[in-house]
Amino acid sequence: MTHAILLVLAGLVGLGIGGELLVRGAVGFAQRMGISNLVTGLVIVGAATSMPEMVASVQAVMAGSAEIAWGNIAGSNISNSLLILGATAMVAPIVLTGTGKRDAVVGLGASLLLFAIAWWQFASPWIGAALLAGLTVYIVWRYNHPRPDDEDEEEHLLPALWLSAVFLAIGVAALVGGGKLLVDGAIDLATFAGISETVIGLTVVAIGTSLPELAASVAAALRGKPGLALGNVVGSNIYNLLLIGGVTMTISVRPVPAELLDVEWPLVIASALMILLLCAFAHRITRWLGALLLAGFAAFNVMLLI
Repeated sequence: MTHAILLVLAGLVGLGIGGELLVRGAVGFAQRMGISNLVTGLVIVGAATSMPEMVASVQAVMAGSAEIAWGNIAGSNISNSLLILGATAMVAPIVLTGTGKRDAVVGLGASLLLFAIAWWQFASPWIGAALLAGLTVYIVWRYNHPRPDDEDEEEHLLPALWLSAVFLAIGVAALVGGGKLLVDGAIDLATFAGISETVIGLTVVAIGTSLPELAASVAAALRGKPGLALGNVVGSNIYNLLLIGGVTMTISVRPVPAELLDVEWPLVIASALMILLLCAFAHRITRWLGALLLAGFAAFNVMLLI
């Protein structure tokens, strides 16, 4: 038991460090090459910040535990929508300007699509390829229809190209190593505790791989920019569903676990619908609503474990 917990903790540390270095290196390269903030944010940062979830899911599939991968995808979206938005709103209320509504519609559509795939128990590399193609269409569409604040980025002192390369190399190595340790520990933990691998993916793996995004969103709120958390959450949810879901479906011949259909995937859809309704009708996410989101997240995890 202790060995499994240490493996999980070491894996989370590796994923956290690797994800941060990968983002720094990728952004440094992109900006040194003169790539726009919009493309950097949509493609490079969006993909790089999803790498902890991606690596953990791929490692799980390669280890024969696709349940952990799909649990990680569903659990990460729930963590993003409830934990990250809730914690950020507790630090500073999130002002909603309506600019995230189009992305929220895509997030809800992707959630419904994955639910349908899970409901009919489809499993095919072609479906995975279609999900990846859908992500490509979304990126192209967002590039051609930018939000007003897409280019509103802070200027930072850019690292030298060689330093960006070092960040990238160390980041990739840390991600691969951390993902292997996390999955090995999660499998051992599930076996020892008598908990299904899907539940481990929904809780330990999902929360752990969401910690970097949680830290980034709370840090943005402390800098007086809590609104960045909404774009971070919606974008991360879309990448989880289409990118990580697409890759998982491409390399795994097993369908989405049916046990996710009763509670977890409906909650993924409900949280995506909640974000869309907030973007469409609310003016802000207040502290009391943030506290309610955190309470819902805690209740969800207690329900899973008992």
